[in-house]
Amino acid sequence: MRWPLYPVIVRGPSMAPTLRHGDMLLVRRGGRGTRPGDVVIARFRTRPDLLVIKRAVAPRDGGWWLRGDNDLVTDDSRAYGVADVVGRVLCRYWPRPRLVRGKGV
Repeated sequence: MRWPLYPVIVRGPSMAPTLRHGDMLLVRRGGRGTRPGDVVIARFRTRPDLLVIKRAVAPRDGGWWLRGDNDLVTDDSRAYGVADVVGRVLCRYWPRPRLVRGKGV
């Protein structure tokens, strides 16, 4: 049986300042119920080997257009196109617990 919740560790600066390298997140498996503004775990269709943490911007072509919160890093849909969401981030539990919702929270 697969648990509906699982931990993820942030690697890299693409979601700063919302999330930083080393933050630990609790993620709900699956993309159902994803809305614009949600922070998600996803795989780009052009790079299925790459698992990323990004912000869902808009549904597109049966998947999602994603952007990182750090505009200086462009490893998001601007580079790789549409992505399929595999989980939604519920909260950061380390180093300071908090819910992860809209941009800048």
